Amino acid sequence: MRVVLQKVNHAAVSIDNAVVGKINQGYLLLVGFAPDDGEEQIDYLVHKITNLRVFEDENGKMNKGLRDVNGAILSVSQFTLYADTKHGNRPGFSQAARPEIAEPLYDLFNQKLAATGIRVETGQFGAMMKIDLENDGPTTILYER
Repeated sequence: MRVVLQKVNHAAVSIDNAVVGKINQGYLLLVGFAPDDGEEQIDYLVHKITNLRVFEDENGKMNKGLRDVNGAILSVSQFTLYADTKHGNRPGFSQAARPEIAEPLYDLFNQKLAATGIRVETGQFGAMMKIDLENDGPTTILYER
C-alpha cells in the first residue's frame, strides 16, 4: 500500500467538471494498493495518517495534528503509484492491485479513516479525475507499507 500525503489549505476533486469531493485545511491523500495488501496495511496507515503532526503550533513547530486544526481528508485512488518505469518509456502497472481487489480496500481504508472522527471526502474509484489543490508548505510525505 502506498499513500502520498500532501498537507493542503484546500483541495477538490472533479469528474466531468463536477466537484465530487472538497476540503479546506487538511490532507490530500493519493492512495494505491498492491495485490497482497489487506487490513493490516490499512490499519497501520490509518493510524499513522490520523496521528501525524505536521501543522504548526504557536511557535512554528510541526506539533499539531489533523484533529487539532479541525482538518479533513480528501482521499483519491491512484493506481499509478505502482507504475514500473524500469523498462522502456511507457509505465507498466502489473505491481498494482487489480480493480476488483483495490476498490474494496480503498473503500475500507476510507471507512476506517472516517471512523476516527475525521471528515473524509473521496474521489470516485476508477474514474478520470481532476484535482485542484493549494499545497501548504509544501509538506508531502510518502507512506509505504
